[in-house]
Amino acid sequence: PPSPLSFIEGKLSESLVYPPLKIALLSEADIFGRKIPRRYKFRPGRESFFLRSFGDLREGDYVVHKDHGIGIYRGLQKIKFEGIENDFLLLEYAGGDKLYLPVDRLDRIQRYLGPEGYSPRIDRLGGTSWETLKSKVKQSIYQVAQELVAIYAARSVMERHPFSPTDRLYEEFCALFEYEETPDQAQAIEDVHLDMNRDKPMDRLICGDAGFGKTEVALRAAFRAVMDNKQVAVLVPTTILAEQHFQTFSQRFRNFPIRVEVLNRLKSKAETTDILRGLSGGQVDIIIGTHRLLQKDVKFKNLGLVVIDEEQRFGVTDKEKLKKLRALVDVLTLTATPIPRTLHLALVGLRDMSVINTPPENRLPIKTYVVEFNDQIIVDAIRKELERGGQTFFLHDRVRSIYTMAHYLERLIPEARIAVVHGQLKPREIEEAMVRFIKKEADVLVCTSIISAGVDIPTANTIIINRADRFGLAQLYQIRGRVGRYKEEAYAYLLIPKGAMLSRDAVRRLQVIMELTEPGSGFRIATHDLDIRGAGNILGLAQSGHISAVGYELYTELMEQTIKEIKGEYTGAEEFRPEINLGISAFIPSDYMPDEHLRLTHYKRISLASSDEELSAIREELLDSHGRLPEPVEHLFSIIGIRNSLIRLKVQKLTYNGKELILKFAPSTPANPHSIISLLKKRGRGGRFSPDYVLTLGAPHLSPSALLKEIGAIIGYLTEG
Repeated sequence: PPSPLSFIEGKLSESLVYPPLKIALLSEADIFGRKIPRRYKFRPGRESFFLRSFGDLREGDYVVHKDHGIGIYRGLQKIKFEGIENDFLLLEYAGGDKLYLPVDRLDRIQRYLGPEGYSPRIDRLGGTSWETLKSKVKQSIYQVAQELVAIYAARSVMERHPFSPTDRLYEEFCALFEYEETPDQAQAIEDVHLDMNRDKPMDRLICGDAGFGKTEVALRAAFRAVMDNKQVAVLVPTTILAEQHFQTFSQRFRNFPIRVEVLNRLKSKAETTDILRGLSGGQVDIIIGTHRLLQKDVKFKNLGLVVIDEEQRFGVTDKEKLKKLRALVDVLTLTATPIPRTLHLALVGLRDMSVINTPPENRLPIKTYVVEFNDQIIVDAIRKELERGGQTFFLHDRVRSIYTMAHYLERLIPEARIAVVHGQLKPREIEEAMVRFIKKEADVLVCTSIISAGVDIPTANTIIINRADRFGLAQLYQIRGRVGRYKEEAYAYLLIPKGAMLSRDAVRRLQVIMELTEPGSGFRIATHDLDIRGAGNILGLAQSGHISAVGYELYTELMEQTIKEIKGEYTGAEEFRPEINLGISAFIPSDYMPDEHLRLTHYKRISLASSDEELSAIREELLDSHGRLPEPVEHLFSIIGIRNSLIRLKVQKLTYNGKELILKFAPSTPANPHSIISLLKKRGRGGRFSPDYVLTLGAPHLSPSALLKEIGAIIGYLTEG
């Protein structure tokens, strides 16, 4: 019989009673008096970003070999040598030289990711130019890394009083949030709380798709800061976004004694003077503004928190000012599309990061169409939106012809009320046009990309983007994010000219944006954006040439390595790779995994695995998805496991010639000489250890399985000794 009291894990926003069945369902909030935030972990690994790109590798693409330089990928080839079959990657270098790379060494190569339209120089096998280039790039990185480490080191030694603990007033503020927090959002809020509880300044990046609730995370941090008698500055890239944030913040704080102001070019001189006086005197608690907030006449009485929205849209000078600001106060950065710089800093551990990947409930994918410019499609799209009482954005990113386009649309759809907005209008005109649209006094907003950052209009759920082929991927993604932020189904029409010959990159951009329609794709955009646009702005223009020279992934690795060196954490173990020649078939058969791109991804994943735990996890995945592992796949896992052990023992080379096992140790090997002598005694005749650190052990005519087992036992003996 069921017990009178049961605990069920599920979603229940409030309690309910159903008398006919004598059931009462009590929500967590009613049991505990408040909702208990759960901890949800998201650990973005650098490999996952680059792995996806590697799986997309096509014949003819550029690849980077860490030791040999940039070559061209010519396909995955099966080669049989002395009766042993294996998969190899064929790479072509300058002069037609070919390199056949065994699949267990895929950790040495990467797909080349560089600036759009850039063709890197192909290296010559056996030449010295690649090593010279790597050395030059590393030297340049060292200078940049020192500056970065200095900023973050300065923050780590800085101390400030932790913010006061949350209280009943804070709980009241949270209770006024009209939605239920998504799991990732709850985790981001918790992460920020923990940062504010510490005695070190916060520098956290909140990465989440448009409309996924990043602003609420910032609102709660701001409330806590103000309740602790600190001032909050919210920096945004555009006037329109400043106005919208002002509305949001004012609305959320209306029941509390908090003064929120906005400072931008829409304010009169008298209003600006009054706000500046309020800031310096401490009467203004929260100030929202564009780069105007970074000017010298803006003085705070007690600035405690800076919220930066879409940092990548600020200019170089403003970014430099923001860099200096980071060393002084707590910083919370919000972004819907992490650009390489932000993403990179987060990945190499110099910046804390929270990812909001879970969409709000009932959020639908945006239906996205790429179509040639066509009057009927435009008319149907706008009328369909009008019929359901909605509004449409028509994006035309050419100020010179924007009014011509607006008149054209007026003739096509006479019943639609049209407003026009662009960056060259006077501040008041921008505000008036936007307010008309927000108040639903206009049905169609013909606009430039001024609306790409943060415009939030719940009733606008159709967007038509003219000449979509001219936009970068991240920009397209952000512009499309202006619609579909609520429960209504949203539509995006990407218009291209009739019969236009689009560049290869433009076609790929449009394909990617069509594929990534699910809510939460924004984080994936970053890698596609690297792939297509390149990483020119990763660490300032001075570095863009170096990124082009060695590719983004290797550049990132060199940066990470350099930072570790500066911090005294680099051991060199990451670069140590033994050569293994055992004469064993170790590959993924095509009849076990027919998709070549999937095989490539798995080869890369297995070769990157640096622990037994990682190898076991991949092995379990394969068992689940493809069934029992064929013998060559088992061999591949064993060889990578052996490789990882050889790295720890600093064995440079392992060879089996059918009669003997030969291990060549590095002079710095941690293997105990007594263990080696003991092993030789234990195995009897046929073994020797030479002065040049070569250990030879008799092992005649072993089958592949027996050989791998024997090597495992030898390594185990040497490791334990």
